[in-house]
Amino acid sequence: MEKEFIILINIIAFITFGIDKYKAVHHKWRIRENTLFLLAIIGGGLGALLGMHVFHHKTKHNSFKYGIPFILMIWIILIILKENSQLL
Repeated sequence: MEKEFIILINIIAFITFGIDKYKAVHHKWRIRENTLFLLAIIGGGLGALLGMHVFHHKTKHNSFKYGIPFILMIWIILIILKENSQLL
């Protein structure tokens, strides 16, 4: 169940960054930055980072440029710690 959630939330984060970029280009209602960060925090860091680079979106904002990779790093560390604790 956990792996399926992580995969799903990353897909959602990636798509959400794409939708927000589309809306930015077309001067439409935007997705809140807090929502984009929340998707990364709850496990969608990789999808958010890929979305940033694929859609060239939010890459100049320091909070995203450094914040999303930082969140992703924390998730990677947590996953490694969890997997290693199961090996003991």
